[in-house]
Amino acid sequence: MRMKKTKSPDSGATLYSRIYAAVRKIPKGRVSTYGRIARLVKAPGPRVVGYAMAALPEGSSVPWQRVVNHKGEISLRKGGSGEIRQRRLLEAEGVEFKLRGRINLKIYGWPDP
Repeated sequence: MRMKKTKSPDSGATLYSRIYAAVRKIPKGRVSTYGRIARLVKAPGPRVVGYAMAALPEGSSVPWQRVVNHKGEISLRKGGSGEIRQRRLLEAEGVEFKLRGRINLKIYGWPDP
């Protein structure tokens, strides 16, 4: 008799699902960091959250734009102008950027610092 393989709770697909669920909870007009999301879902680190965001298909309902780096900055992406799009989406939600392109995480951070 063959044993049916089941995914462990920490398998890639399950982990990405937990990441996406956490990102969906970020309210409009707020942001979170890769590290905060990683801690919320018990991911091995912030990079995994970045990989999950990069793996989202075009047109996904996950509000990827609400995830920024630990400095409150938009992380640059390879080959493209995704950071411009991300900034525009966040500004449309009411998120303000400081002069150097940083978001005040004490004001806009989620969950509250």
